Amino acid sequence: MKSRYPFYAAVLLLIFAGLGLSMLRHFELGIPWLPGEQRPVWMIEARVDFEAKGDPVLISMNLPDEPPGFRVLSEQAASPGYGFSIVQDEGDRRAEWSIRSATGEQTLYYKAQFIPDPDAKPTPPQKPPVPETVYWEEPQQTAATEVLELAAAKSSTPESMTRELIKLLDSADPNQNTALLMAGTNRVELLERLLNYAEIPARISEGIMLEDARRRQSLRPFLEIYDGEQWLTFNPQNGQQGLPENVLLWSRETSSLLDAMGADQSVVSFAMLRQTVPALQLSRAEAMQNGLGFLSLYQLPIEEQSMFKMLLLLPLGAFVVAFMRIIVGIRTSGTFMPVLIAVAFLQTSLGPGLVTFISVVAIGLLLRGYLSSLNLLLVSRIATLIILVIFMSTAISIVGYQMGFNTGMTVTFFPMVILAWTIERMSILWEEEGPHEVVVQGAGSLFVAILAYLLMTVPIASHLTFNFPELHLVLLAVILIMGQYTGYKLSELRRFHPMKDYD
Repeated sequence: MKSRYPFYAAVLLLIFAGLGLSMLRHFELGIPWLPGEQRPVWMIEARVDFEAKGDPVLISMNLPDEPPGFRVLSEQAASPGYGFSIVQDEGDRRAEWSIRSATGEQTLYYKAQFIPDPDAKPTPPQKPPVPETVYWEEPQQTAATEVLELAAAKSSTPESMTRELIKLLDSADPNQNTALLMAGTNRVELLERLLNYAEIPARISEGIMLEDARRRQSLRPFLEIYDGEQWLTFNPQNGQQGLPENVLLWSRETSSLLDAMGADQSVVSFAMLRQTVPALQLSRAEAMQNGLGFLSLYQLPIEEQSMFKMLLLLPLGAFVVAFMRIIVGIRTSGTFMPVLIAVAFLQTSLGPGLVTFISVVAIGLLLRGYLSSLNLLLVSRIATLIILVIFMSTAISIVGYQMGFNTGMTVTFFPMVILAWTIERMSILWEEEGPHEVVVQGAGSLFVAILAYLLMTVPIASHLTFNFPELHLVLLAVILIMGQYTGYKLSELRRFHPMKDYD
């Protein structure tokens, strides 16, 4: 007896491969499991206003580079008459506008879309940052040393040291050393200098608070320290560690936000708008940026995508036919003819498709009865039926259009050769088994075709088959398992029910 273990191992391999590849596609390409899923997108616009003096103008603005918790979806600039480019300046990502000559008030725009992504993290520095050298004059140096000693006594890590310093500077009753250091000094800059003086790498970053439909917003400072492995963000006002979800770090480790050459009174302001877009649309836009983007069917031309969207529904129809014939025991005319009829129903819709199919087959059976009296050969008879089916389909389309029923023209979606073979098979069945068997198999074929059509039209079915074609491997495994079934069909249980009553 041949072992079944290789077969079951192959089935399990198909199931694991289908599910594993689908999960990989979901997590790597961001394709959602459910259709209609929405994701938030922030549209942020930076507006640069300045006064040109008639000289050549060069405007340089810092741009976000791998902001924590966000991914850049798209970016563009609106600057009529200006040249625009995005450059890397000593690791600083900047937008540059240039023009040979400009006079008067000028306005430039930069727009970008950002997707919230908790897994988005900046690339760690290749080399550990070195604290900046800080010089103090007396008596500030003595005051700074004593303040740092006071904070160090209550801390053991760079994070706790930072929190203690913020508490000291935020005290309602600061001591003399703290008051001396804060006199005429920006609080965030003082924190940065104190931490660097304590051999803790620190820098000032600027972020924007994300609030829907806000205009004329400015950046807010945040403090970042390096703990030996990564940069940690602190709110310099309350010492809270971590970046809030509604804060986008716009400027990090940069000398200036905006540089203007040949212009005066330059200022930048921000406006923002929260949008919701389909998650599938975002996945399409990001497919080319991902290393696994070549696996996506969205890289194909639109015409080929439409073709594959229809073809990838066929396995569902094949599954329905296999289940209804093997498990339920419904008899159909032809093995997989119901699948082709269901695909035709997708184009014609169910009601008009049923009327058209029944009409063509009924008229074809009448004509087939006449052809039987001519004693034609099989090939000639089938060829004649194909031509007659085409004529009938054309006539139904013309009559339907003249009567104002545009659905009548969709009869052309039915496979003509399959219709001809169906008529031939039913005619032979009529002669051999009688009209009852023709009705049974014809009704069974239509019933299975309707079930397959209903499954194919479920939105999640179309979504999964096209966006996760690997799931067909799971479907294949299930069909293979059904192929091993040799027990009673469900339709046979009623036939053997009297035996149970007898027992």
